[in-house]
Amino acid sequence: MDKKIAPQLEELTRALGDIEKSGIRAEFDKLLAFRVPPEVAKESILRKFGGTRKVLKVKDLSTSLKNFGITGRILDIGEKAIHPQEGAQEGPSRLYTGVLADETGSVMFSSWKELPGSTGDVINIRNAYTRLWQNRIRLSIGKQSLVSIVPDSPLPQLSELSKSPAKKLIDIGAVDFSVGTTACVLQLSHREVLIRGKQSKVISGVLADETARLPFSAWVELPGIDIGSTIRIEGAQVRMFRGMPSINILSSTKVSSVGPEEAEKLAFTFESAAKDPVPLKIEEIDSRDNMFDIVAAGNVVSVRPGSGIISRCPECSRVIQKSNCRAHGKVEGVRDMRIKAVLDDGTGAMSVMFPRELAETIYGKSLEEAEQLMFSDISKDAVYEDLRRILTGRYLAVRGNASKGEYGVSFVAESAWVPEDDLAVRVVELLHRLGKDEEETDLEVSGGEIRLA
Repeated sequence: MDKKIAPQLEELTRALGDIEKSGIRAEFDKLLAFRVPPEVAKESILRKFGGTRKVLKVKDLSTSLKNFGITGRILDIGEKAIHPQEGAQEGPSRLYTGVLADETGSVMFSSWKELPGSTGDVINIRNAYTRLWQNRIRLSIGKQSLVSIVPDSPLPQLSELSKSPAKKLIDIGAVDFSVGTTACVLQLSHREVLIRGKQSKVISGVLADETARLPFSAWVELPGIDIGSTIRIEGAQVRMFRGMPSINILSSTKVSSVGPEEAEKLAFTFESAAKDPVPLKIEEIDSRDNMFDIVAAGNVVSVRPGSGIISRCPECSRVIQKSNCRAHGKVEGVRDMRIKAVLDDGTGAMSVMFPRELAETIYGKSLEEAEQLMFSDISKDAVYEDLRRILTGRYLAVRGNASKGEYGVSFVAESAWVPEDDLAVRVVELLHRLGKDEEETDLEVSGGEIRLA
């Protein structure tokens, strides 16, 4: 080995593994042949093949991750031919898909190149990335990814990893597709839906444990299960809808009641799980991909454009511009109202969507009154400017569902209010900081307003 390039080769080996077998050494030599300095060639190789990237577990996967490493056991793998569109120059290619698992969970993967392992083998993947496919996180192995077999791995065996992992509700997310859990039934209802021209019965509701709540649906009968029941679920499917996981109980899912003696050992009861959610810091909400039925509070620091009076397509409810719907063309829009605000609690900020009913409540004007303001004012932004004037700086609590996307946390509010008790505590803390004693100050908090004597 040339002593001049030995340090660079050693660093590449530490970051990327066996560079001789993977072809990285040949790539490095090619750059040197073009008179690229060794240090520059090393940095170029690391950027291309993802060296020194972080190593993740399955439970750590989220959307839009790039250039990371992961090790897992192949639970299933298959291949299919992908035929190009008519007129394309390239020939048919092959796509390899399957399931990869470690001790924290399992995830579906896809690869455009043949993998060195088969079902049961443990593989290490470098320079992997994730993408969202059918509302679910998928591990992607690209042409620049490096895949190698791990011969002696401490990972659990295939039979153990193939079982649906038992998880707390807070840990179930877009990376999961089959899970087990123990929870109590908070809500339950029966309805009929039309599927392929036939009426089918479906049970839907909400499950809860000491960590979180999640919606569920069952396409089979659940004899003996009702509101208040504590149940154990094995082999349920996880479905994603609008970024939110839902537990789907199928005919292959095992559902059993938890007896009184066993229920006493659980960290929750129906009474504790049914209590109103404790407000969370936005920083904590931002640390997760999605959260169902949670509460947060903060100040409105911005009212975003697009708030106020809008028009929706009567067919699909999409927001339309100039009577044109992207899906249905020219339509006669239906008037609606919404507020898109940014809520900040000092630990972070998130975008909050208030639908019409809540928008009218916190704005203090109905849709009809807002329309009168719009028609009586010369400016088309009259309602938007009025919303900014009234809401900016206001302290609000919201309850609803949060999902994390490319642009941060989006929160869809189902209820909103001014937390008077919390506001009183905050005012007292502020008085202390100002060096005043609350006993010397007459303090009255009502309807979100503060009066100091």
